[in-house]
Amino acid sequence: MTEPRPIGPSREWATFPDPGEEGRVWQVDVTFLASSWHCIFGAGCQGVLTEPAPELVQGCCSYGAHFADRKDRDRVVRAARRLRDDEWQHARVGRTKGVFARSGKDAWRTRLVGDACVFLNRPGFPGGAGCALHLHAARTDRHHTELKPEVCWQLPLRREDREEDDGTVTSVLSEFDRRGWGEGGDDFAWWCTEAPEAFGGREPVYRSLEPELRRMLGDVLFERVAAYLDERRRSGVPPVRHPAEAPVTFRRGPR
Repeated sequence: MTEPRPIGPSREWATFPDPGEEGRVWQVDVTFLASSWHCIFGAGCQGVLTEPAPELVQGCCSYGAHFADRKDRDRVVRAARRLRDDEWQHARVGRTKGVFARSGKDAWRTRLVGDACVFLNRPGFPGGAGCALHLHAARTDRHHTELKPEVCWQLPLRREDREEDDGTVTSVLSEFDRRGWGEGGDDFAWWCTEAPEAFGGREPVYRSLEPELRRMLGDVLFERVAAYLDERRRSGVPPVRHPAEAPVTFRRGPR
């Protein structure tokens, strides 16, 4: 007897030409952007260790953040200089040893202090648990995309560029799933874009993560994507639901 198979597709995509770059198109994950995913850091997030560890309140900060490039690294170094001691639990380490460590040739990640990122305030810190850069952004009325490493503020969004045979480029915008972490992602006991408990946001992702998406897509393209998704919501023909957001209906194949 064959295994049950899900009815219908599990993911829906839409393609948009890049308004500012000829020869580039964007393939956008409509299913994830229209979903109700939201970050549950400190509110049920089990972390990315090999065993669930919600009590550590580390979220996805256990391994440090790998910088996109030197510019990304240097921007975070400058941001760290603005942090106050009451915002940053590990300020002393960061200021004496630096906030990054080399992870390869022309590659760096944030320094680890004990079991997690140098910027992560642990439970019990008077300023509050969580990212010190995020905390500073909130206190100074700035958006955290200005201060945090790119991979941190983009998560769980992910962009991948694919060069086609004809020389054009397809930029794929989807969710950051286990594959984004490399082989280590398979070892996680839990990952948020697979967890139904993370799909309880009051707004769809393309609205709740609008600042992040505007930085990734640019304002013009974001408006086109958002208009398309707004129309889909009004049309009565909603996008394919995210696999973690709703029960999957199965039918049995031939015996």
